[in-house]
Amino acid sequence: MEYRTLGLTELKTAPLIFGGNVFGWTLNEKDSFDMIDAWLDAGFNMIDTADVYSKWAEGHSGGESEALLGRYLAERGNRDRIVLASKVGMEMPDQGEGLSREWITTEIENSLRRLNTDYLDLYFAHTDDDTTPLDETMEAFDRLISDGKVRNIGASNYDGARLVSALGAARDLEVPRYEVLQPFYNLYDRFDFENDLAEICIEHDLGVTPYFSLASGFLTGKYRSRADAEGRARAPFVDKYFDDRGMRILAALDDVAARYDTTPAAIALAWLIQRRSVTAPIVSATSKSQFDQLVTATSITLDEAAVTTLDEASATPPEERE
Repeated sequence: MEYRTLGLTELKTAPLIFGGNVFGWTLNEKDSFDMIDAWLDAGFNMIDTADVYSKWAEGHSGGESEALLGRYLAERGNRDRIVLASKVGMEMPDQGEGLSREWITTEIENSLRRLNTDYLDLYFAHTDDDTTPLDETMEAFDRLISDGKVRNIGASNYDGARLVSALGAARDLEVPRYEVLQPFYNLYDRFDFENDLAEICIEHDLGVTPYFSLASGFLTGKYRSRADAEGRARAPFVDKYFDDRGMRILAALDDVAARYDTTPAAIALAWLIQRRSVTAPIVSATSKSQFDQLVTATSITLDEAAVTTLDEASATPPEERE
């Protein structure tokens, strides 16, 4: 099966994007190389990483994922097969952070060096920086595009008001705008994106590439209690999901998965892929079994009854909406 390159604004029937946060963290170098090979052989072509991956792991300081990808590209010599995205803005320990002209200009060089490439297909502002004027940020990204170091730009972790302001700044300056939003969005974490960002993305024809698409593994069903997650690398990320709503969502996933003779992970991704505003969810795998579930998700079309079951189970209670 062959999937098209991420078409940014025009691609609305989504493939998947491989999330590179696992490279050099929960996936060692050899297995990472094998996983990337399998990803490309399956017909996918986009990989997402960031300068800060994986600074949260013991002994890491950021740059590990990019550096591993760079070694992969050097060994395989297949840069032209990959749509490559990275990010700037979050703190690189003892180096810098934010979206100032100086830091963006510095950090793109660091990322390109680690990645062993001379350009990125997509470069994200990893998080909003309200200490730097939007004009300065957009002009800095414009220079990277003019210099051929970046082909497209996107935003991650922006709220609706700031996203609209950034789009307006680019329009007024007559420079390239953010073409893609990378939000925190999945079957459990719905409210912020759906109520603040989704319509903006539709109105402005922005690509949407959600991260934590499987809620750090919770939506796969492998963590049914805190005891299941205890001692696992993902434990701090999934702790909040063990509430009544989380259990309702898992029950709904089990029900729909049984109907489609597949897994909860495949159903959770199929639900996300079918969302009107979503372009391509970001996913990761650290085993063949997990990988196969990702591929399966792209061939599932949920019927109205299945979508209703999932929507009702995952609806955010009014008291939890802020």
